[in-house]
Amino acid sequence: MSAKRLSMRKIREVLRLKWSLGLSHGGIGRSCGIGHTVVTEYLKRAEKVGLTWPLPPELDNGQLERLLFPPPIQIPSSQRPLPDWVKLHQELKRKGVTLSLLWEEYKAKNPEGFQYSRFCELYAEWAGKLDVVMRQEHRAGEKLFVDYAGQTVPVVDRGTGEIKEAQLFVAVLGASSYTYAEATWTQGLPDWIGSHVGCLTFLGGAPEVIVPDNLKSGVSKVCFYEPDLTPTYQEMAAHYGVAVIPARVARPRDKAKVEAGVQVVERWILARLRNRRFFSVAELNEAIGELLERLNERPFHKLPGSQKSLFETLDEPALRPLPEDRYEYAEWKKVRANIDYHVEFEGHYYSVPYQLLKKPMELRATAETVECFRKGTRVASHRRSHVKGGHTTLPEHMPSSHRKYASWTPGRMISWARQTGPYAAKLVEAILEDRPHPEQGFRSCLGIIGLTKSYGAKRVEAACERALAIRARSYKSVRAILENKLEGKPLPGRAKEVPPIEHANVRGAAYYRTGMASPC
Repeated sequence: MSAKRLSMRKIREVLRLKWSLGLSHGGIGRSCGIGHTVVTEYLKRAEKVGLTWPLPPELDNGQLERLLFPPPIQIPSSQRPLPDWVKLHQELKRKGVTLSLLWEEYKAKNPEGFQYSRFCELYAEWAGKLDVVMRQEHRAGEKLFVDYAGQTVPVVDRGTGEIKEAQLFVAVLGASSYTYAEATWTQGLPDWIGSHVGCLTFLGGAPEVIVPDNLKSGVSKVCFYEPDLTPTYQEMAAHYGVAVIPARVARPRDKAKVEAGVQVVERWILARLRNRRFFSVAELNEAIGELLERLNERPFHKLPGSQKSLFETLDEPALRPLPEDRYEYAEWKKVRANIDYHVEFEGHYYSVPYQLLKKPMELRATAETVECFRKGTRVASHRRSHVKGGHTTLPEHMPSSHRKYASWTPGRMISWARQTGPYAAKLVEAILEDRPHPEQGFRSCLGIIGLTKSYGAKRVEAACERALAIRARSYKSVRAILENKLEGKPLPGRAKEVPPIEHANVRGAAYYRTGMASPC
């Protein structure tokens, strides 16, 4: 700590009060109007140069000042030891390491070295000579930048010869620029999530932050300040314990690292594969993997080592360990239970507790299960089914013991259909009887009754008659009959009645019954 520069008169008074009167440092400070730490500093300086009380009479104020505040030793800059800028640059990427801390360590080893301000200036000059990508300051294990390349790769279908374009996912770690690339058929949510899982597996750990562009698969609502993530992307991030912070709109520097990485991958990998033909994404990824290894091991031009060696010394030790299980892809969908207390996913219907009728819920579907959540609490779980139009119903979800209180009943549904016509009522009754639980047919019945708004009751009644005749028991069948105008065609097994021909020259049957016909 450096002492406050006081007048020589006051310094002499400090020495007198201490060495002549023996006052405490606090007492001296109060007497002279200065802090006790300043008193301590001046006394240390006086003791260091061997002063005693009384001071020699020949010691004037100028001499006293030079003794207590000797001028610093002037060392030419060329003779001062230079720090190891490369090592210092790499150390700066470690978590919690600052330029101030590195200067203190440098100064401890080299007391005659540069002062802090000059130290910072020299580092800035050295770092300014590096490439832009290298100059960016990223902490070890902190950020993973992800995006898709603008360039696609043609893949040939062996069976048809059709050429499809595969997308290229690219991820780059901030501190080491260690790169991952993977080809997928689409940029859709399943491929987007799958590429993230593959990347984290490749790295063997998870960073603190993932920085994507505002791709629709990952960001459901683009906003400069608070972009919203898709529920699946958010769930994946929570599984691996990472934060997702999308790049800000119209801020290219937020994603400069991955844009540079994409450019390198296009030039270093895709350019080398331009003359090769691939017949599957798996074959393409095998070729990408071989070149990716060479890319990461390529030596730097202006720094020692490579992306791989820098990854092993910087990023890899700082990455968080991955959970034991890989993330299982799940789709989320906002749903409401219809009057049959079932929710729909990909054409199949799953039951929820009947008390949740019309309530907003979230549906989560994996490869094996379908779950429904109400305000974050799971209210239903089913094995996933791919039967279109089918129903998966749990008995405990049914309101059988409470049906007399329910506003929707089979009887009410039939009565409503009877307003359209008797055949509509018969078809609704047949649909309800065909289902294991009548409630499973409510949705179809409502759809049939609702067709009267578009086609009128007369046409819907005729279509229901035809549906009964051909044993069609679904809303889609009735709608198809109406769309194709089949309700007026003769029913199977029944000849269409031909109206009699009325003409002045046609005598009719009565003429022959009265015996008025003349012989030929």
